[in-house]
Amino acid sequence: MLGLSIFVVGHCSTAERVYVNSMPPSPRYTQSVYKKDGFLLVPDSRCHVNPPFLVILVTSAMNKNKARAAIRQTWGKETTIGNNRIVTYFLLGYSAHYQQQLLDESLQHNDIIQQNFTDSYYNLTTKVLMGMEWVTRFCPSASFVMKTDADMFVNIYYLQELLATKNRNNFFTGEVRFNRSPMRRQNSQWYVKEEEYPHPTYPPFSSGGGYVLSSDIAKKIWDISAQVAKFKLEDVYIGMCLVELKIIPVDMCLRKVFFTRKVKFHVCRFRKLVTSHRHSPEELLLFWKALMNSTRNDCPTERKNSY
Repeated sequence: MLGLSIFVVGHCSTAERVYVNSMPPSPRYTQSVYKKDGFLLVPDSRCHVNPPFLVILVTSAMNKNKARAAIRQTWGKETTIGNNRIVTYFLLGYSAHYQQQLLDESLQHNDIIQQNFTDSYYNLTTKVLMGMEWVTRFCPSASFVMKTDADMFVNIYYLQELLATKNRNNFFTGEVRFNRSPMRRQNSQWYVKEEEYPHPTYPPFSSGGGYVLSSDIAKKIWDISAQVAKFKLEDVYIGMCLVELKIIPVDMCLRKVFFTRKVKFHVCRFRKLVTSHRHSPEELLLFWKALMNSTRNDCPTERKNSY
């Protein structure tokens, strides 16, 4: 049991609060918004008032507050491109040691989604399913959903440009991988025992560093997950759900735009990619500033090859 759970009755920040367990409420949280029904923290998304074009769900570890801060100042800052609203939320499990910090962040930034499970690497599947549940229950009017990680650079402007041409139903894309074999080397981070996954290859899936789906797929994944046995590698597990749904991931375009490796920064490269991996908070701030200060005139010819 948690020391303190804070639930809200209603939708406004002035709604009546019900405090569970014996700890008294802290005055700092009298203006914050929380909801119940299995969630410890949820943002006031305003999805029913102003449906977002794109919801970005970022899996984050408890101690990665610097990464979250950098994302909030760069690609994760709420913005509207044309008429398309883009919002970013962080997916977190529970740790008593960090809960006060998360409460502070939630109050200040209104961007934490949290349930009561241990926050660990091998609970990523649970964390991502929490995100699918949140979209299904609290933001079904979104057009698209992106799942990504806290060490990724995401060019939301180029992503929005690409998505504006896509079907808003039955769409799933990313760095698509076919016929990948399970890792059987025991010292690997992605080691999988034969009893965990006995088949020689995984189903088609998109790398967990960044994949995008129409919001109807988020609901379908959340619904079918009750029938698909949990698997610790979340991107593969999502692929397992897609097999049951008879949905095949597709490439975003003919040119590669999702990168699961770290792409060397150059403005012209980053103007025409969606994701690059393994970036520090300092790099996010530096690269984003350079990208925002760039113009089309800086890149007179588009590169045709993968970077």
